[in-house]
Amino acid sequence: MLVTLVDDSIPFNGMTPAYQPIGGAEKAFASLPAALARQGHVVRAVNRSPNSLSFENVSWIHWDGRKPPITEVLIAFRKPALLEFTRSTRARILWVTGPPDYLHRPPVHDVLNRTDAKLVFLGNTHSEAYRTQGENLVYYRSIAPGVREEYRSNEEMSPEDPPTAVVTTHPKHDLAWLLDLWIERIRPQAPNAHLQVYSAAFKRAETAGDTLADDLTPIYEKARAGADHGVTIMAPTGDRDMAKAYARARVHLYPGSEREMYCSTLAESQAVGLPAVARPVGSVKERFTDRQSGFLAPDDDAFVENALAMLTDDDAFQAASKTARRSGRSRSWDTAATEFETLFR
Repeated sequence: MLVTLVDDSIPFNGMTPAYQPIGGAEKAFASLPAALARQGHVVRAVNRSPNSLSFENVSWIHWDGRKPPITEVLIAFRKPALLEFTRSTRARILWVTGPPDYLHRPPVHDVLNRTDAKLVFLGNTHSEAYRTQGENLVYYRSIAPGVREEYRSNEEMSPEDPPTAVVTTHPKHDLAWLLDLWIERIRPQAPNAHLQVYSAAFKRAETAGDTLADDLTPIYEKARAGADHGVTIMAPTGDRDMAKAYARARVHLYPGSEREMYCSTLAESQAVGLPAVARPVGSVKERFTDRQSGFLAPDDDAFVENALAMLTDDDAFQAASKTARRSGRSRSWDTAATEFETLFR
């Protein structure tokens, strides 16, 4: 089939994730087209790619280029208005990546009904949020994104000494809480441990003096002050280097947020073999198996206890790491593409 994917957000293409850090949603859009092409489809991706190019049998078409008038399948990314990107198509799919509140607005209902669109959500937590927020007038299903090969095929874990924890959460998703917990309770019991805080905004502020939003500044200052307690601000990287960084760590600490519908970095670190400790909020519980490849911590005491176990207990770490690596690699983009195909009819 002729499949067209369309997104009008930021510049990227199928090559970008390997070398540059981008958001989990954008990374999903960058990854699905090649997987569909491997299934035998003719695939075009129309977005703000820096250049029009062919990569992994996918035609990446710049947004300002000639827009294809027809396609057999149209996958619109996030924005309902993109469902009308082409005049004629057999199937229209809206790929939803954020909180689904907006789907119940009357203008959006009108577009969904007019185009006879199907909705794709990122998981059961995501689709359940849609189901409970209002009347559901269109067909929908959950298709979890795949994990890119950089993580699924990464080398064996090689944890550093001293032991390292990583955090990839957005600073507004309770990073301040985690920093307090690290400085006051975790680091005193693991005095040689390090915490790597991955934040592009914080790293730019640290190295280039970029001005942060007012609500980020106190969190940044807390992270800087944590230097005496093993806290280091790190720049996110492309998937190749992030996979290596996860392989050198002992635990992925994840505060979580009720508004997170996928938690992509948790899925990626699990595939490398990095155990997680996270609060049971949002879609976190779908990313790993509690007490096997990670730990869902209902309170601060449990969070501290499990974080310390991963940092200091070699046997506990190895058992969780082995399970994470095995289960985290089970979800490829080829599997996700096969599930998308069920909506093409």
